[in-house]
Amino acid sequence: MFKEFKEFAMKGNVVDLAVGVVIGAAFGTIVSALVADVIMPVVGLVTGGVDFSNMFALLKAGKSAAAEYPTLAAAKADGAVTLNYGVFLNAVVNFLIVAFSLFLVVKAMNSARRQEAAAPPAPPEPTPSEKLRAEIRDALKARG
Repeated sequence: MFKEFKEFAMKGNVVDLAVGVVIGAAFGTIVSALVADVIMPVVGLVTGGVDFSNMFALLKAGKSAAAEYPTLAAAKADGAVTLNYGVFLNAVVNFLIVAFSLFLVVKAMNSARRQEAAAPPAPPEPTPSEKLRAEIRDALKARG
């Protein structure tokens, strides 16, 4: 069983998958930071200073039975039940950026494959025996 697992783990596809997962996780972190720290503040500024990460609907008040909470963190700290649609909007923007980035990568790879397939391979170099036959043929044509 260990031998089978070792063969499976050493296949190129598994290693490629592992590298892809690690790079994907790092890319996800970068995209999350881009959305939270660059894109959403600009969107918030355009929409009149709205902070999407603090947009929520109070479903049930917490321990203090407050009617309103200034931030999502305050509502969670009080134990309130909230519908966090602002966090969801951030996640949707995050997803759209990742999906578009992957689309661009796949499009570039497909374009490179098409160019590679479109260029016909160079004809192989004649073998030494083929060169000798061609010389003999040319010599016979020249004689007669």
